[in-house]
Amino acid sequence: MQVLFEDDGDLKAGTVRSATDASLQVDSSSGKRIKVKAAAVLLRFEHPRADELLAAAHAEASKMEIDFLWQCAPQHEFGFEQLALEYCGHEPSPVEAAAILICLQSAPVYFQRKGRGRFRPAVPEVLRAALAAVERRRRQDELRAVMVRELVRGVLPPAIAAVGANLLIKPDRNSIEFKAVEQAAHELQTTPLRLMLACGAIASPYQWHRDSFLARAYPRGVDFAADLPEPERLQRRLPSAGVQAFSIDDSATTEIDDAFSVQWTNASTTVGIHIAAPALAITAGHPLDTVARARMSTVYAPGLKYTMLPDSWIDAFSLTEGRTVPALSLYFELDPQTGTVRSARSVVEAVHVAANLRHDQIESEISEERLRTGDLQAPFAKELLLLWRFANCLRSEREQVRGKPEPKGREEVSILLDGIGDEAHVRLYTRRRDAPLDRIVAELMIRTNNHWGTWLDTLGIVGIYRSQALGRVRMSTSPSPHEGIGVSHYAWCTSPLRRYVDLVNQRQLIAAVLGEAAPHRRGDADLFAVVSGFDAAYIAYAEFQELMERYWSLRWLQQEGIRRVEARVAKGDIVRLLGLPMTTRLAGAASYDRGQRLELEIGNIDLIDLTPNARIVRVLPLDEDIDSESAESVAAGNGIAAVAGGLDSFGG
Repeated sequence: MQVLFEDDGDLKAGTVRSATDASLQVDSSSGKRIKVKAAAVLLRFEHPRADELLAAAHAEASKMEIDFLWQCAPQHEFGFEQLALEYCGHEPSPVEAAAILICLQSAPVYFQRKGRGRFRPAVPEVLRAALAAVERRRRQDELRAVMVRELVRGVLPPAIAAVGANLLIKPDRNSIEFKAVEQAAHELQTTPLRLMLACGAIASPYQWHRDSFLARAYPRGVDFAADLPEPERLQRRLPSAGVQAFSIDDSATTEIDDAFSVQWTNASTTVGIHIAAPALAITAGHPLDTVARARMSTVYAPGLKYTMLPDSWIDAFSLTEGRTVPALSLYFELDPQTGTVRSARSVVEAVHVAANLRHDQIESEISEERLRTGDLQAPFAKELLLLWRFANCLRSEREQVRGKPEPKGREEVSILLDGIGDEAHVRLYTRRRDAPLDRIVAELMIRTNNHWGTWLDTLGIVGIYRSQALGRVRMSTSPSPHEGIGVSHYAWCTSPLRRYVDLVNQRQLIAAVLGEAAPHRRGDADLFAVVSGFDAAYIAYAEFQELMERYWSLRWLQQEGIRRVEARVAKGDIVRLLGLPMTTRLAGAASYDRGQRLELEIGNIDLIDLTPNARIVRVLPLDEDIDSESAESVAAGNGIAAVAGGLDSFGG
């Protein structure tokens, strides 16, 4: 006896060797003996042979019209043999019955399975909708196939061109376009990104790196909403500071957060640190607070800048030359002979900014040699000399806490672009990290952030602190020592136009100065959310800046045709390319000690993965060991580290 049975959803036929009420031992048409449950048997027959039945049934089924079969079917649940009898008009042969069964199982749109060999026809309305869906899928499959063929030939389909980079930035994995790109990439043995670049759907690696970041960081676009309010005159009348303040920044800086002043009397010297005070207008819940909180920080990368606040608000509060602007000021009264701080006071006031000094315009005049001799010809020479000595005193205090001196002689390489976009010409700009102007700004910013962080803690007012222990930097609403800098408290307060944390801390400080209730209290869940959100955003922004620096560093190597570079082992297989602001992984470097100098040969450069194909040519002699930089000195003020200097009299 032969049987037709179902096995794992497939129809199979075989010859019965033995049987019980519950199961049968069957030799399948493939020659394998299997155990079949009696309930799985759909048809028992003598002829034809099992291996002939399915072949004949499939041939017969191919001649049947599914639509006609559906019209013949009962409008209720039925067994396939019942429909076979109705369709054939006589007792169906095993081949005819099996053919009907094959048709029913192959047409789920027409017939819903209700059990082994049992079905129910789709109602007309459901069938029409299902057939329309099948037709749509068929057309989509045809369209996808056309797109795949074009992509494989290197032709960009218009539908994919219209989507562009968003196809991968915000992928809809069910879309025809995405499936076509994915399939074509698989056939070409490449990645969807490289395929999109090759066919021109994405203009360049630069566009991909930039646009993919912007889509994540600014899902609603980088432009500010048109309906944001413009800055208004402050309702509060502020006392005049009565000082001539000046800032120290690069010429490209537009968000001037900080400025300085010096006053002399017979008994003391007073150093003023003046911080732009947008928190006087941008209070918690203000429309601009919502904007700043969504962005968390200004984003910097070579040739790119996306500000935290709109230009009009930056301009209203920036410490711009020739203007009198609101400021949160910190005054240190110094002993004229030792330079030690006698007292400190914080004031909310209006400060006149006499000048915006620019590094690139006066730095050549402010050398350590001239500072030692007092031979300065630059604007505010007397004030700069005093601030230089004060900065060295502050550095000395920090070094005692750190237990080691700040690194000396380091150079910072910046990338400058002539032109816009990925066709820009790349220039490298190198400057000493411990240049006198940098040291002044960095040390005064560190001391200001330390003082205000300590003051808030002393008053019992919550703030947002940055700490470091065992090399790990974290942000918290509870103060902890910052080992890298060498201070007990460190709260970012000096860049409220550029960082949201500084803006929040400034609100707390202004409330303390004015004797008002602070906007945030200890245990404030909203403050915890700010810390968490800022951390995530700041890390993402830093990664983007590093990514773009890598891109332009590699572009510079290509632009200059450079094949040999010097590198230094940073850690494990990570090496830093000297003269460039980038690191890369190099397997062969792992066998060398940290600080070892290597000469590398640069081969192919991948601007998508941002990796150079490099190999070690030779090992270079070791030079004087340079201590690793303080992780937070870089971020202390204007992104410049505080380093070595001398100590002199602090008299007028």
